[in-house]
Amino acid sequence: MFFYYLRLSALSYRRNPILSSLMVLAIAIGVGAYMVIFTLNYVMGGNPIPQKSDQLFHLQIDSGNPNTESDPPEQLTYIDARALIEADAAFRETPSSKISGIIEPEGDDARPFSVIGRGAAADFFTMFNVPFLYGTPWDESADRNLQQVAVITKELNERLFGGEDPSGQTLRFHSSNFQIVGVLDDWAPVPKFYDVNNNPFDGGEEIFIPWNLVAPMEFSRSGNTNCWKAPDPGREGFLNSECVWIQYWVELRDGEEEEDYLQFLNNYVAEQKEFGRMPRPMNNALFDVEEWLLKEEVLPNETKILSALAAMLLAVCLLNTIGLLLSKFLGKSGEIGVRQALGAHKGSLFMQHVIEAGFIGLLGGIIGLGVAAAGLEGIKVVLGDDLMMTDWIQLNPPVVAVTLVLAIFATIAAGFYPIWRACNVNPAIHLKTQ
Repeated sequence: MFFYYLRLSALSYRRNPILSSLMVLAIAIGVGAYMVIFTLNYVMGGNPIPQKSDQLFHLQIDSGNPNTESDPPEQLTYIDARALIEADAAFRETPSSKISGIIEPEGDDARPFSVIGRGAAADFFTMFNVPFLYGTPWDESADRNLQQVAVITKELNERLFGGEDPSGQTLRFHSSNFQIVGVLDDWAPVPKFYDVNNNPFDGGEEIFIPWNLVAPMEFSRSGNTNCWKAPDPGREGFLNSECVWIQYWVELRDGEEEEDYLQFLNNYVAEQKEFGRMPRPMNNALFDVEEWLLKEEVLPNETKILSALAAMLLAVCLLNTIGLLLSKFLGKSGEIGVRQALGAHKGSLFMQHVIEAGFIGLLGGIIGLGVAAAGLEGIKVVLGDDLMMTDWIQLNPPVVAVTLVLAIFATIAAGFYPIWRACNVNPAIHLKTQ
């Protein structure tokens, strides 16, 4: 019976193609526009590492300006990051900071080029489930012994080594030789939760090196740096200052480890207060991935406004669809009256027209996918790669499924009143005209 009603829906479309096409177009525009914003919210506001987001914590230590009532800094000073990594109090942990440098490829014709990198501890790769195409991460001994090792991305490996396994080869970076120990496979979490201070939607780093090398090798910082008081002159003055520029993440497997680590932080801050540092009241905190993204308001407020506007546009399109469906179904009153006179039950008539509304919604949803895809491509053009990484702005299977389901059920919902009106016509009136 379902396929029979579906065939009747197609025949009804052919009998009144203009009115039916207007309904399909209205649904396509409303659903397509809404799905553009839905896609942005779905990806930007999603959990980038659901497998263990409740075990990864970004820590905050209140080393801020005692003369203000601002929130604690999002990042740590070099002094605190060094102390925490040496204390080794967490199951896994990593300081992290964004750097930049020049790569000098081999070959007389090869020209040096600049890359963005990241200093991190060996635990970084295990903590964040980073996949490897070739090789492995460096180990903790490389961190301790300041070994000049590096992990590069798949894209950088293609550029330098043609995609072959470069493990063990030497890379000239920042005027020093680094031994390549591994190559990342495709990995681009969105948002880039491990560093939301430096645009969580920009492109990822191309090279990773041990964080302990960043200061002694005087790498240029490429991230956010904030100082509540001026540091002393020189590199050592900066490293020993109250300037914050380092992100710090720990992995804690259960609530007990979380409590123990927070107590460790409190003890550490109490000790630093005895040395005359951290004059503000103790306000240490641990935030898991989703809590941290929420606290940092990674999802822009503008997307919420756009979501409301898109929902209003969808509502307007559905209201237009109600009027068009009412016109179409009431135009079939004569046909409905004849079927009722021949014994058709109101329930079967209602189901027939529900399926017809769903058929129109399905067509609108399919075209709406094209509208959404075009809208997302337009957003890519507007944003450009200079503002943020845009590879993630695309329709994916869950969004496609949601688009089609939304189009079908929204059209059926919009059609309830027109269908009810059409199925409650007086057949006697129309039989006289047949």
